[in-house]
Amino acid sequence: MSVSPDEYKKMGEKAVPKTKSAKNLAGAFFIGGTICTIGQAVLNFYMNAGLSTPSASTACSITLIGLSALLTGFGVYDKIAKFGGGGTLVPITGFANAVVSPAMEYKSEGFVLGLGVKIFTIAGPVIVYGVLASVVYGIIYYLMNI
Repeated sequence: MSVSPDEYKKMGEKAVPKTKSAKNLAGAFFIGGTICTIGQAVLNFYMNAGLSTPSASTACSITLIGLSALLTGFGVYDKIAKFGGGGTLVPITGFANAVVSPAMEYKSEGFVLGLGVKIFTIAGPVIVYGVLASVVYGIIYYLMNI
């Protein structure tokens, strides 16, 4: 049986659930904004504690990574993501979640074949791309400043 492109498109439209764009956008905006607000509060806390701006920024990043990994481990981050959708992809917390989630899913396979292998399933390509991009940038920067 052959299906025309128009028929195939209609079948696809029937199969895909309708999205609630306004609700999804509002949830993403709220959750993303909340994560950023928490990040700013943590940064202010460290700066008020006497850390310099670079040190406070580093401490803030470490704190946000730790919190999102902890919340992922307890299954809370997934519940937040169901409500906030794309708002949970704020870079640092979303990346930490992307590293911890596969590790939690495959922990029953052991530390080496489960946790060790799967922890970089999603994050691995991001790390590789980041390292390669920084090497290329470094070479270009070096060549331009000779």
